[in-house]
Amino acid sequence: MRKPVVGTFLTLDGVMQAPGGPAEDRDGGFQHGGWLVPYFDEKIVEIMTEWTDRAGAFLFGRKTYEIFAGSWPKSTDPTDKIAMALNTRPKFVASRTLDKVSWSNSIFDC
Repeated sequence: MRKPVVGTFLTLDGVMQAPGGPAEDRDGGFQHGGWLVPYFDEKIVEIMTEWTDRAGAFLFGRKTYEIFAGSWPKSTDPTDKIAMALNTRPKFVASRTLDKVSWSNSIFDC
């Protein structure tokens, strides 16, 4: 049995947010969307690629699933290890608010 591994982006003062753009995840008046983007470099890409490539499956909550499903299926370059892993491996989605999932290999459970 494989062990679950969590990868997250967390500031020293406790802000956890995806490495998206400035408009992403602005709930509750959060004014610092996209805080990670200026610090994104080749080393982060290397680490994220390794994490993603090693995963046998993914577990997403609703928000992450919706963000990923809205963009990653459009990434079809066979040399992009992150896109290939996300688009071909099982994705388990835990949500009480979604009715269905449509991204390939997604498994919905509420």
